[in-house]
Amino acid sequence: MKRFIGILEKIQLTLGVLFLVVFFTVIIIQIITRYLGIAVIWTEEVANYSFIWAIFMGAAVMVNRREHFNFDLFQRKLQNKKKASLTIFNDSVLILFNIFIFLYGMQVVTEFWNYTWASIPEMKMGYVWISIPIMAGSMIIYSLSHLMENIKLLKVREVNE
Repeated sequence: MKRFIGILEKIQLTLGVLFLVVFFTVIIIQIITRYLGIAVIWTEEVANYSFIWAIFMGAAVMVNRREHFNFDLFQRKLQNKKKASLTIFNDSVLILFNIFIFLYGMQVVTEFWNYTWASIPEMKMGYVWISIPIMAGSMIIYSLSHLMENIKLLKVREVNE
C-alpha cells in the first residue's frame, strides 16, 4: 500500500509541477505578446485551467503529507491514545468530506463535459473539471491510508498499556 501511495503522490506532484510550469510559461507569453501588441486570446484560459490542475494536485499531495486540512492545535497538546483518537477523527471527517467532493465532482464532470473553451473550441471543459474527482479520490486514498496506520498504532498502544 505504501508503495502505491508513493507512486500516486509522485504522479500528482509531477502533474502539479507540470501544470505550474505551463501556467508560468503561458503568463510569460501573455506578458510578452501584450507588450508587443499582439493579441493571443488563448493564454488566459490556458493559464486559468492549468493553475486549477496545479492547485488541486498539490492539495492532494499536501493531504498525504499532512500539511493541508489539518488542525494541529490540539494534536500538539495531546499524547498517545488521545492524540491517535483525534487523528482518526480528523481522517474520518476528511474522508467523508472528500466523498461528497468526489460525488459532486463527478456530477459536474458529467454535466459540463461537452462544454468547450471560449478561445479553443476543440478543448472540452471536462478535461478541466475531471481534476476535482481526481483530487478528491486521491485524498480519500491518502486519508484511508492514514486512518489504517493510526488504527494500527492505537491498537498497539492499547496492547502495550
